[in-house]
Amino acid sequence: MNYNHFLEEALEAWKTSGNYRYFAHIERLYGRFPVALYHTPDARLPPQEVIVWCSNDYLGMGQNPDVLDAVQKNFAKGGTGAGGTRNISGTTPSHQRLETGLSELHQKDASLICTSGYVANEAALGTLGAKLPNCVIFSDECNHASMIQGIRLSRAEKHIFKHNCPKDLRRLLADAHAQDPHRPKIITFESVYSMDGDIAPIEEFCDLAKEYNALTFIDEVHAIGLYGKHGGGITEELGLQDRVDLISGTFGKAFGLVGGYLSGSFLLIDFIRSFASSFIFTTALPPAIMAGAYASLHYLKNHPELRESHQRNVKTVKEGLENLGVPLLLNQSHIVPVIVGDAHLCRTAATYLLKHHNIYVQPINYPTVPIGTERFRITPSPLHTPQMITDLLESINDTWNTFSLKRFPQARKAYA
Repeated sequence: MNYNHFLEEALEAWKTSGNYRYFAHIERLYGRFPVALYHTPDARLPPQEVIVWCSNDYLGMGQNPDVLDAVQKNFAKGGTGAGGTRNISGTTPSHQRLETGLSELHQKDASLICTSGYVANEAALGTLGAKLPNCVIFSDECNHASMIQGIRLSRAEKHIFKHNCPKDLRRLLADAHAQDPHRPKIITFESVYSMDGDIAPIEEFCDLAKEYNALTFIDEVHAIGLYGKHGGGITEELGLQDRVDLISGTFGKAFGLVGGYLSGSFLLIDFIRSFASSFIFTTALPPAIMAGAYASLHYLKNHPELRESHQRNVKTVKEGLENLGVPLLLNQSHIVPVIVGDAHLCRTAATYLLKHHNIYVQPINYPTVPIGTERFRITPSPLHTPQMITDLLESINDTWNTFSLKRFPQARKAYA
């Protein structure tokens, strides 16, 4: 086989489809978020100052002074890396304190830090699905790739239910229950879905779990820090923390750092800690990053005004886009999906916004979203000023006019 020929052809076909991914070289500037520097592919050109409108650092905590101070002090005291896996010299007071704080946040017995949210999901579902005898897993059709991968690795029987549809989930649970009422079952779903921004019917899923004696696993990565009185996510917002068996979260979004975690009962967390290969054989995250994550958690627990300001800016952006007739997906969350509907146009429009308006939004194409729903995923933060919001709306209006993109008289639901 001519390996290079195969690789070249595959990549060329991916580029032709419009789905090839190009990295945008964005340099963050301390104290100026959401302002950043865009470094063009032409090294001869100076960097361009832009406004970032697609960051997962939803609250700007990556540059919060308390967080930076905690990281810097810990680096100065203990150096860089953890020095090993959690089992071999890599468990530090910073890790332990953060796990205790996470358990308090989610009102759970225990927590376990993982190297990323992806690893947390893969480790939990891969381990439970494999170790629970004859386990069957029920997965929302829009679940994240990390959850899907965990289920695949477990080799457990799986059933995919229609997105956010308790009726379809009930049908599948009833069938499995009729065959064997004692068979272990896990229901997996997210709280906030990152591309459409819709929110799961968590209470109804928990009711079904109780009825059919199933465990519930919820991915709260796009909600932690943003919802609930203390930033505990949608489950805290709705008062459902005690009804969900296992919660996965991240430090890489609203917390502004990197890493992931799981929170649940002592037994569930200890079981995953003891048997999950991706946890056991991975070097622990640096203690300085854990110190920063704890500072971020503590700050967000005590500053609800940051969440309130965030929601006000989200509301302003959504209303402005809807008034322009830009095709916006309706949802109840902080994510603002603007549909372009074509991979090539999506990239062209994003390039135009960057070049002519100093606005950076990343085009989101297949396989992250279905073909025909290519989009911008706009994420306002509390640090975007009123003038920045006005500039965004004017710039998008100009872009839609320039490329004759579709407009609607009102916002549409997903895939309408």
